[in-house]
Amino acid sequence: MAFFNYKQRNNIVLIILIILGGGILYSLRYIAGTLLSTVVMYTIFRPVYLHINQKWQWRKAAASISVIIISFIIIILPIITLCLMVMHKVNEFRQDPLRVQYLVKRLDAFFYKTFNQRNLVDNALDRASGYASDLFPSILGGAGSLLLGISVMYFLLYFMFRHYQKFEAGLIRFSPFREQNALKFADEMKNTTYSNVLGQGLIATVQGALVSLGFFIFDIPDALFWGVISTFLSFLPLIGAALVFVPAGILALANGDETAGWGILIWGFVLVTNIDNVIRFLIAKRVGNIHPIITIIGVVVGIPAFGIMGLVYGPLLLSYFILTVRIYETSKLATERLEQIRSAEEE
Repeated sequence: MAFFNYKQRNNIVLIILIILGGGILYSLRYIAGTLLSTVVMYTIFRPVYLHINQKWQWRKAAASISVIIISFIIIILPIITLCLMVMHKVNEFRQDPLRVQYLVKRLDAFFYKTFNQRNLVDNALDRASGYASDLFPSILGGAGSLLLGISVMYFLLYFMFRHYQKFEAGLIRFSPFREQNALKFADEMKNTTYSNVLGQGLIATVQGALVSLGFFIFDIPDALFWGVISTFLSFLPLIGAALVFVPAGILALANGDETAGWGILIWGFVLVTNIDNVIRFLIAKRVGNIHPIITIIGVVVGIPAFGIMGLVYGPLLLSYFILTVRIYETSKLATERLEQIRSAEEE
């Protein structure tokens, strides 16, 4: 006589699977950003892969490698460039600390004269240093983890593209939703990813380019560098690019250059800030738009977990969570409705 019956054995196996799955997920917490990056890259570049593979009739391996190269040039290379530019600028300030002290004193003097506030900039820099350590952990901690993350991401991405049919069929098969809801979830997840990454990426790129152009027009130093910084800060809603052009304008005013100071402030508030609303309106017609509240909360959650990429991943994860709740509610209502129909038929 067996000690366990068939149902009890299945329950024991299920418990073992849950424990092992929990252990695996806990072990993968260090590469959570890498796994999320892989999902995002697959979602964005899947149409490109299908076009190369099916329209151009390239082999799967060649198409996969081509997509990897394209994605590296478009997305990864700019991020690496930002890291190198920030590192170079930080080294400049470290080698010339008197320059930083001079700028801080000029700004503090300006704010004291204008708003009767002492040591405003000095105190703000102390707070900003802690924020920057969260925003750029890969820069402060070294490039090793960044290189490893990129390698793992592209390793996974290669096989996901090469066996995309089996991969997507497996996702539907093991999805907790019914097939219809799983397909709906995949479609809405695609739109959410496009809106967060491509849509916001377009806004950030345009705003960064405008900031750089404004700096060049009004002869403010390091126009290209601050334009790149503005591009990434523009993922922060409402205040993103303003974190660059407002201090630049105030510093120009503090140095007595009213033309450059007022010019870059007017340029920023009239053109850079408002272009955000125009592009968001166009994006909302195509793939939908993400509410600014979701973006703000997502950034607050994402930056401590993912560093600078939390500007993208935080809002994206929050959007995925809200999307999952919506699909769950839809599935629950459909199940309850089906049960009501069955009960009415039985009566």
